[in-house]
Amino acid sequence: MAAAVLDDRGAVLRWTGTAEDLTGFRAEEVCGRPVQELVAGLPDDLRGATEMPASGRVWLWHQCGDTIDVTFRTTMVGGSAEILVLAAPTPHVTNHEHGAALLRALAAQNGITIAVHDTDLTTVQTNATPGNVDGRPVPPGARLSDVLCAQDAENLEAVLRQVLETGAPVVRRNQQVSWRHDPARQYALSLSAFRLEDARGRATGVAALYIDEADQMRARRHLDLAREVAERVGGSLDVVHTAQDLADVLVPAFGDLVAVDLAHPVFAGDEPSTQLGGGDMNNAALAPATAVWPAGIERGQPVPPLFSHPLLHSFRHGEPVVFGVDDVIAMLSDPQLVEYLVPKQAHSVMVAPLHARGLTLGAISAWRCGRSDPFTEDEVDLMKQIASRGALAIDNARRYTREHRAAVALQQRLLPPATTDTPAAETAGVYLPAGGGADISGDWYDAIALPSLRLALVAGDVVGHGMPASATMGRLRAAIQTLADLELEPDELLTRIADLNQRLAAEAPSGDRDIIGATCLYAVYDPVTRRCAMASAGHPPPVLVRPDGTAEAVGISPGPPLALSGMPYETTVIDVAPGSILALYTDGLVERGDRDSGQGLRRLTDALAAYCRPDSALDETGRALLADLADQAPRDDAALLLARTRAIPTADTAHWEIPADPAAVSKARGWITRQLTMWGLDDLLFTTELIVSELVTNAIRYGRPPMDLRLIRHNVLVCEVTDSSSTQPRLRRARMTDEGGRGLFLVAQLGGRWGCRHGQNGKTIWSEQAIQDSP
Repeated sequence: MAAAVLDDRGAVLRWTGTAEDLTGFRAEEVCGRPVQELVAGLPDDLRGATEMPASGRVWLWHQCGDTIDVTFRTTMVGGSAEILVLAAPTPHVTNHEHGAALLRALAAQNGITIAVHDTDLTTVQTNATPGNVDGRPVPPGARLSDVLCAQDAENLEAVLRQVLETGAPVVRRNQQVSWRHDPARQYALSLSAFRLEDARGRATGVAALYIDEADQMRARRHLDLAREVAERVGGSLDVVHTAQDLADVLVPAFGDLVAVDLAHPVFAGDEPSTQLGGGDMNNAALAPATAVWPAGIERGQPVPPLFSHPLLHSFRHGEPVVFGVDDVIAMLSDPQLVEYLVPKQAHSVMVAPLHARGLTLGAISAWRCGRSDPFTEDEVDLMKQIASRGALAIDNARRYTREHRAAVALQQRLLPPATTDTPAAETAGVYLPAGGGADISGDWYDAIALPSLRLALVAGDVVGHGMPASATMGRLRAAIQTLADLELEPDELLTRIADLNQRLAAEAPSGDRDIIGATCLYAVYDPVTRRCAMASAGHPPPVLVRPDGTAEAVGISPGPPLALSGMPYETTVIDVAPGSILALYTDGLVERGDRDSGQGLRRLTDALAAYCRPDSALDETGRALLADLADQAPRDDAALLLARTRAIPTADTAHWEIPADPAAVSKARGWITRQLTMWGLDDLLFTTELIVSELVTNAIRYGRPPMDLRLIRHNVLVCEVTDSSSTQPRLRRARMTDEGGRGLFLVAQLGGRWGCRHGQNGKTIWSEQAIQDSP
C-alpha cells in the first residue's frame, strides 16, 4: 500500500518508498508538485476541487508512461492541515474486500469455527463463540489442549503440524473430539487446514476450519439404522425372534434401553383387538441383554394398562410420542409403580405403536438414560419409519404363525395315533416337518388293523409342501384305509391308489397337475403265518431288524410312483420272526445334501441295529432315531414307523381240510366242538357251530376244492373257510317263501363282523366273535 502526505493545497509533502514502488517516481521528483499532476484523466469531480475526497478510484501515471488503476482513501493528519493519502492497485483492493467478505461470512456461520494458529500451534485468532461447536469462547493464546481432551488435542495437533511442515493442505478430515468440560459426549468435526506463508514463502502459521458435522453424521446414522433395520428385521418367521431383532437393532443406535411389547393374540398368530391397551400386551423383547431393567419389566410379563393421558392420543392414531421422565412419573402417579417400571437414570422415552395392515400389534419403547441426548423431531420421524417396517415384519411372522398352526393342526388330525397295540404288533410313529417345523408337508404313516388279526403298515410321501400336500395326503390315507378293509393284495391296492392319484391330478388346477404325486409302501403282516407281504410304489424299501439285532433292508421290487398309473406292481413276501422290528420311513430320513440315498439307507440300517433293543420302548426309540438321523432344520420332512411283530402261538390255531362232500358239514361241527371244548370256549359252541355250518355248506355248494377250515383264538375267535373259487359272496335279504339265501345273514347276525378276502388261489370268508373276559 502506497502512502503520501499532502498539504492543504494538494501539494506532495512526503513520499514513501511504497509509493515509489507503485509509481516509479522518486520523492524528489514529486515532492512540492500538485498531486493532480500524477493523475491521468483527472475526473471532472476532482477538477478545481479545493478538498480531497475521502475515497475514490483513479488512474495514476507510472514513471514509464503507463497508467495504474488504484483505489485511494484520505484522512486528515491529527493536529495539522496535512492529508494522508493511502492507495493500492484496485485489483488488490478488490481481492482484499472479497476475501474479507468471505472471512466475515465464514465467521458468521454457527457450524464453522475458524482458527489461526502460529508456528507453535497457539491460537492467534478465532471466531469461536458460545454459539459455535464447543459452546465456549476460545481466547487468543490458548492451545487445543486447553479446550479438548488430551488425546483428541494431540491427534489434531499432529495433523496441523504435518500441514505446517509439508505445506500439503488437509481437506474435510473427519475427527471425533470431546471437550474438556464435557468429556462424556463426542462431537463430529470436519477439519480443513492450510499453511500460512509470508511474502517470501516462509511458514507463519496454520489456518484451520472446524466444521460441525453433527447434522450430517446424524443423517448418516439414521440412514445406516434404517438400512440395518431393513437387513436384520424380518429374516425370521417367529414373532418373538422378530421382535427381539427389532429391539437389538435399536440399541445403542437409537436408545439405551428398548422394549417391544405385543398384544396377547399376536404371539399365537391371531389378530389383536381393535381397542389395544397396555393391559392387553406382554413383553416380547428387551435389549440389550446385559442391561439391568426394573423388576417390573421382564420378557414375557404382562404390560400394565396404558395411562389415560392426552399425549397418548397420537399414539392411538399411529404416531410416536415422546415423554420426559417427569411426564412419565406424573402419568404413573404412584412412586412404587415408578420404581417398578422406569429404568434408573432415564430422562426420556419414545413410545411408537406397531401398526400394520390396519392392526395395532403392540408398541416399541425406547429409553434414553444418563448423558445421552434427548429425542429430536427428526428422530421421531425416523422411529415412525422403523416402527412401520418392524410392524410389517412382526405381522408377517404373526400371519405365518397362524397358517403354520393351521397346517400343523391339519397334519396332526390327518396322521394316525402315534402308537398302536394289536395282536399282530405294537407300533410307534414319529413325524418331523421340514425346516424343524417350519414347513408342513405330506409324509405320513399308518397302522391299520385288518381281519384275522392281521396288520397293514403304510408309509407314504406326497410331492410338494404345505397345505395342498397335507390335503392330498389325507385323501390318499383315507382311500388306503378303505381299500385295506377290502383286504386287497398289496399290489392290487397300490394299483387302485395310483388310479385315484390320476383322478386327483385331473381335478387339480392345470399349473399344479405336475406336482400331484406320491410314493407309497404298503405291507400286510399275518401273525399266524408270521409272514409279511409288501409292495412299493417308488418308495424306499423297509428295514427289518431281527431279534438277534442284525438289520438289513428288505429286497423288494419297487414299482413306479403313484403318479404313473397303468404300470404293474409286484408283491414281495418275507418271513418275519416274532420280536422283529419292521421300519418304514420316507426319503427325508435318508436323503441329505451331503449324502445320497444309498449312504443314508446304510446309516439308517446301522442306527436301527444300534437303537432297536428288545427291551426298548418303540416311541422313545423312534424319537432317538429321528434326532440322530435328521438335520436340525431338514429341507424335507421325514416320517418313521416302527412295528415290533408278534406271533399267534400254534396252540391257538387249528386247521382242517374240508372234503368236497355234504357230509363234511357234520364233521366240521365235530371238529369245532372238540377244539372249543379244549380251549375252554364252551359258551361259543352254539354260535360257532352255526357259523361254521353255513360257511362250510356254502363252500361245498358254490366253491371248488381244495377247501380249508381254520380257527384262530386271541381276543376274538376267528373262523375262516377257504376255497378255490373266486365267486364273491353277497349278503341279501331272503323272502318268506325262499328256501335259501339266509346263510350269510345268520353269519352276520351271530358274529361281531364278517368279510371276504381274495387271494391268488381263491377266497376266504371269515367271521369274528368276541371272547368274554379277553383283554
